[in-house]
Amino acid sequence: MPVLLNVVTHWECPNCPITDVTRGAVANRFHNCAGMHGLTAPLVPAGTRCKVEAMVREDYAGREQGLRYDSNGRPIMSVVTTRDEGQDCAVFAPVATAREDR
Repeated sequence: MPVLLNVVTHWECPNCPITDVTRGAVANRFHNCAGMHGLTAPLVPAGTRCKVEAMVREDYAGREQGLRYDSNGRPIMSVVTTRDEGQDCAVFAPVATAREDR
């Protein structure tokens, strides 16, 4: 019976030269991607044929806080990883704020 605790996974980014190695069961790895202007993007298992791209937010952003922007100043709503067998999406939700008026 195989022991999954000794699994070694090699990770890479299709948009920048960063790599990583993990031991054991690790579901996802993320990094601040230099190839995507510092956006938080996933690493994929080495050798995976895929495309990782930032999706521009198409609705009105207003004065929302916590938004991430691309190099052209456009707000980014998510990073999508597209592989032959499907897609994954990491969403960048804005920060909610509240104020008490008395």
